[in-house]
Amino acid sequence: MQKTSSLPSALVISGFHALSEPLRIRVIDLLREQELCVCDLCEILDVTQSKLSFHLKTMKEAQLVQSRQEGRWIYYSLNLPQFVVLEQYFAELRRYSPILPPRMCKDE
Repeated sequence: MQKTSSLPSALVISGFHALSEPLRIRVIDLLREQELCVCDLCEILDVTQSKLSFHLKTMKEAQLVQSRQEGRWIYYSLNLPQFVVLEQYFAELRRYSPILPPRMCKDE
């Protein structure tokens, strides 16, 4: 019995979209180590706060990061359960997709 394929959820799609930008990948790499304030991220990445805020908003909408406010500063950290959702999507894709033979070039 073969599992019927379903389309990825909007959250999976937005997660992969958020991961398609190199600056966002850099933010994720920095947040792997520790929670960071927006001001620290701006300094480390050498970007303006307005540019970084745009990217953080995209990542937050995709639930890849979470934020908390302390005084006037906002601190960001990874939302690891959402990364598990993306990993599970790939695991199911690998598990339920038929293994296809390699394609042969016409010249061979």
